[in-house]
Amino acid sequence: MRKISFAEFGGPEVLHLVEAEEPHAGPGRIRIAVRAAGVNPVDWRIREGQVLGAHPVELPAGVGLDAAGVVDEVGAGVEGVEVGDRVFGEGTDTYAEFAVLTAWARMPEGLTFEEAAGYPSVVETALRVIREVDVRPGQTLLVSGASGGVGSAVLQIARARGIAVIGTAGAANQDYLRGLGALATTYGEGWAERVRGLGRVDAALDLAGSGVIRELVELTGDPRKVVSIADLGAPRLGVRFSGVAGSVPEALAEAVGLISRGRLHIPVEKSYALGEAAAHTDSRAGHTRGRRVLVV
Repeated sequence: MRKISFAEFGGPEVLHLVEAEEPHAGPGRIRIAVRAAGVNPVDWRIREGQVLGAHPVELPAGVGLDAAGVVDEVGAGVEGVEVGDRVFGEGTDTYAEFAVLTAWARMPEGLTFEEAAGYPSVVETALRVIREVDVRPGQTLLVSGASGGVGSAVLQIARARGIAVIGTAGAANQDYLRGLGALATTYGEGWAERVRGLGRVDAALDLAGSGVIRELVELTGDPRKVVSIADLGAPRLGVRFSGVAGSVPEALAEAVGLISRGRLHIPVEKSYALGEAAAHTDSRAGHTRGRRVLVV
């Protein structure tokens, strides 16, 4: 089978499309014929060699956590899923023609493989950071870097829970944020003052790692009310860095419910062929509106 692999840490040029042995579903796992794989910032962070304790790497390594596809192997002890089912979920080395999933759910009706591949890690992360920042109904959550996949999910999930949201993003994504129910403002000089003009901030999330931790602490008044998923230096300012996933099966179940009720939709901004390293280049550049995926 074909898969994306890298033998050294570095830029997108270290990614190569190679022939590899097919993986197989062990106990408690399933294998899918991958139709699409989600592109997440953690993918290029791992490729660059950033120290992420939750994702130890042994080179050469594959890439990718999220995927959607058709079940073609069911491991021992697995129930409730059969060969031929359309599923989405999280696993390892998902930038490939076949991948083993450790957590999965049946795809909601009407969702394409490309759309489904963009949800698993994104929704798990969104649910986790909303919980960790301990924001409650009736309060206001500030989301820095709100237009990407996690931000899009956070805004919609928070709104569904009765939490008001303020989002920061580039000028081109202001209407997108407003369409998700957020008060919106742009990055750049004076952004913190613009946020103050929109109202009180009870909690804040840093999703982009753009050097805004000090301002987020000032806006909330308490470093315990700020969580980052993108700035490894956040703990030096008393802010929690969230990098260890919670329950992916629970997140997928909640995602299915929200999607089925029309309360969650994350658009696919761009699709790439399996071997296109440009997917990582574009993801790292930011300014994403929704999700980026690889089509297999």
